[in-house]
Amino acid sequence: MSAVVKVEPAIRAALAELLCSMADDEFVIGFSDSEWTGIAPILEEDVAMSSLAQDELGHAQALYQLLAGVLDDGRDADALAYDREPDGYRHCRLLDHPRGDWADTIARRYLYDTADAVRLEAVAVASWPPLAELVAKIRREERYHLMHVGTWLERLALGGREARARLEAALDRLAPDAATVFAALEGEAALVAARILSAPMEVLEARWRASIGPTFERLRLEMPPPAVEPDRGRLDHSAAFAWLHGEFISVRRLDPLATW
Repeated sequence: MSAVVKVEPAIRAALAELLCSMADDEFVIGFSDSEWTGIAPILEEDVAMSSLAQDELGHAQALYQLLAGVLDDGRDADALAYDREPDGYRHCRLLDHPRGDWADTIARRYLYDTADAVRLEAVAVASWPPLAELVAKIRREERYHLMHVGTWLERLALGGREARARLEAALDRLAPDAATVFAALEGEAALVAARILSAPMEVLEARWRASIGPTFERLRLEMPPPAVEPDRGRLDHSAAFAWLHGEFISVRRLDPLATW
C-alpha cells in the first residue's frame, strides 16, 4: 500500500491529473516498446529497447505510487496500472498508435521523448518535494533515451531512400497527435500557481517545438502541426490501445494477487 502524502486540498485533483497523465504515458510507451523484445532489427536493439521499456515501466510504477498516495482511495500502484478500463487511461493520443514498423517506433519515441523532456524540466523544480525528487531521478535516465532515439532518427533520415521514406511516412501518420503530450490538464492553472508546474502546457509545447526545430530543419523533415483537438488529446483511445490493454492486463486477470 502506498503511503498517504500531504497535499493542499485546493490542488489535490489537479496534481492527481498531472501524475496520472505522466504515469499513463510512461506505462503505455514502456509496454508498447517491450513488444520489440526478440524481434528488433538487430540484437543490440533487442537489449536496448528492452532496457528503455523497463526504465519507462519503472518510472510509471513510481508515478503511480505517488498518485496512489495523493488519491488515498485504497488503490495501490498495481490497481491504478492494471484495473482500469481502456477509456480510464489518460495517456496522450501520440501513444495510441499501433507499434508499426521500426520507423514508426523511432518516430513515436523521438516525438514523445523530446516532449517528455520539456515536461520533466517543467516539474523538476516542483514545490512538492516527492515529485521534484522523483523527476530528478527520471531525468537522469531519460537523458540516455534521448541520445539513443536521436541517433536512430538521424540514421533513418540519412540512411537511404527506403529508410527515409519509412521515417517520413511514420512522422506523417503521427503528426496530428504529436503535440498531445501537451494537452491541457484540468486544474492546470492551479498547478502553475502552486509552482508544481513551471508554465502552462501551451508554453511547454512552444518550448518543445523550439527544441526540435533545428534537428528537423537539419534533416529536412517536416515539423508536426499543432494538435487538431488539443483539449481532447488524452481521450477517445484507439483500437490499437484496446488490444495493448488486453495484453498488459492479462496476467492481472489470471492472478489478481500478482504484484508488479
